[in-house]
Amino acid sequence: MGTCLSLIHLKSRSFQSALTTPQAVRMQPFQAAPGQFGPEAREPGLRGWRVEKMKAVPLEPSELGAFFNGDSYLVLSNRGEEGADLHMWLGEKSSRDEQVACAMLATQLDNFLGGDPIQHRQVQGYESPEFMSLFPRGVSYKEGGVESGFRKTPCGSGPVHRLYQIKGKRNIRAKEVELTWASFNKGDCFILDMGETIISWIGSQANVFEKQKVREIATLIRDTERHGKARITDVNEGEETPEMLKVLGPMTGLKEENSEADSEADSKASSASLYKVSDATGSMKLTKVSEKSPFQKDLLVRDDCFILDNGNNGKIFVWKGSGANAEEKKEALKMADDFIQQMNYPKMKTQVEILPQGRERVIFKQFFKNWD
Repeated sequence: MGTCLSLIHLKSRSFQSALTTPQAVRMQPFQAAPGQFGPEAREPGLRGWRVEKMKAVPLEPSELGAFFNGDSYLVLSNRGEEGADLHMWLGEKSSRDEQVACAMLATQLDNFLGGDPIQHRQVQGYESPEFMSLFPRGVSYKEGGVESGFRKTPCGSGPVHRLYQIKGKRNIRAKEVELTWASFNKGDCFILDMGETIISWIGSQANVFEKQKVREIATLIRDTERHGKARITDVNEGEETPEMLKVLGPMTGLKEENSEADSEADSKASSASLYKVSDATGSMKLTKVSEKSPFQKDLLVRDDCFILDNGNNGKIFVWKGSGANAEEKKEALKMADDFIQQMNYPKMKTQVEILPQGRERVIFKQFFKNWD
């Protein structure tokens, strides 16, 4: 699947958007109970909560990764000074009320943590590789929900590893993919981010543009996400290191090059649009600003929020400027939902990631010019 990109500028306290359709489902007003989260949420570690009767009920460590399809959950991966990721997990049979409560509880937890976490919305069966990597023993789905009670399932936690595929000819893009040898092929380059070590893997049939880009993105990850402290190792196909095999397991047969896929990735990556959404007239209006990417970084204004649309690739990014007011930040997920509906993207297959200013990941940065 290729990459399609749009960027939308959010600015509003109330949502009366041109994106809104009569069929749009509105978020119901909801206020989480005071004291919902304790100081332990600020400590490093992996924690989870089940949404139960509009409250966040803490999970036992052994319950992490075992989800009931009728419920919604919060999962917090707090890495201390390295930042935190807050995931909203929605079961395929969870009710609209539970999903709304999950979003509002996520907003409260985000506020409790100073607005620092990157927020992600995960839907059962379409979770991101980053989310799945939190559960090295796997994720299990069970029928039922709160009314059925919970059975404890042993699940562990471990370091977060990420795998990026570098693909294309003219418009090279990095896409996070599942952490498995099955994601690899001979015709592309890949980056295995293991924290202290970043592996730049070059397929035997990769093109020259991908070979150049893989090193650039590995360097960007090192300098912006590892504060220059990680070690980059270049690995050619057939020269895989013990470190790689420890994370990915024994190497399996690799797929051959697909040059047509590179051209298709280029075509979809170039179909980018830039939108501005403002409330200058008292109601939300959507205006197309640009049809060409990469975008200028200075388009991201600290006093506002923005949406980067990668919906054809199954993902919507929301960027929260540090100076945006609380109401604007609260509307971000709702705006993304309405945009998903307006663009006819499948809501239960489209991930949403909310990025506070200063916590941008390389997957987001790559769509802007000269981001360092």
